[in-house]
Amino acid sequence: METRSIQPPIAQQIFAVREFNRFYTAKLGLLRRKHLDGAFALTEARILYEVSANPKVTASLLQETLELDAGYLSRLLAGLIRRKLLRRVASKTDAREKPLVLTATGEKAVARLNQQSSEQIHDLLGKLSTADRDALLASLANIRSLLEGQRKPPVRIVRLSKVDDAALALLHEYYEAVHVVQRDKLGSVQKLIDAPASGMWLAYLGDEAVGCVALRKLASVSRASECKRLYVKPSARGNHIADLLLDALEAFARSQGIEWIYLDSYDDLKAAIAIYEKRGYEPCERYNDNPQATLFMRKYLGA
Repeated sequence: METRSIQPPIAQQIFAVREFNRFYTAKLGLLRRKHLDGAFALTEARILYEVSANPKVTASLLQETLELDAGYLSRLLAGLIRRKLLRRVASKTDAREKPLVLTATGEKAVARLNQQSSEQIHDLLGKLSTADRDALLASLANIRSLLEGQRKPPVRIVRLSKVDDAALALLHEYYEAVHVVQRDKLGSVQKLIDAPASGMWLAYLGDEAVGCVALRKLASVSRASECKRLYVKPSARGNHIADLLLDALEAFARSQGIEWIYLDSYDDLKAAIAIYEKRGYEPCERYNDNPQATLFMRKYLGA
């Protein structure tokens, strides 16, 4: 095998990165045979986490996300299915795909893994001062940004406290794109932002606002809010922005004691419907009088 000649400055940088790799893999216990000294190898635990975070995720999307060899991933999935931790379900949008969901046993296993992982990181962070923790998190964000490359500026999700021009422009683009009849007025958008268990989020790619989503408290259903106006500009798609917006929306809803998220859509919005299905939203009965809606879905967030 032909070896490349590496210039001294780069060689020193390679050594520094490799040295850090050796440090953090040992520090986090990643070299142990079983992750967190439990029942799973690290890759198995990561697969279970991804399916938990994205119900009905497909094997092909898992392969892309985790950057795994297809054959290796297939063997791991087969083993987890054999152990009754995962199961495949029928896809309503693509008969060729068999999305993955956790079984009841799998959900319990993920809950244990999450608890163990949180305790491990808590112990690490507990040894640091508040300033050191902030510095550590900033460094992690900087590392991720650098390794993802300058072509992909970091995505920021911002919860609005006041309607601005960027929000209004995105809403108008959304209305035109999906031919919305019942459109929000400026005052009603601000009321939504101010209302309990409600809000609006914008996604920024670099300095450009490229996506939005809104959450509105449902008066007709106890402990429930409604997901509205999920939209990502075509030029920004492919950066998982819709998922990041929904992550922020769902996390906020949980913090407000919301147990159910409802939404309405219509059959032509197949890409959006696929995102909702992947995240665990399921069909439900009509809950509003929106004349354009043909599909109604909801997701249980937990008590």
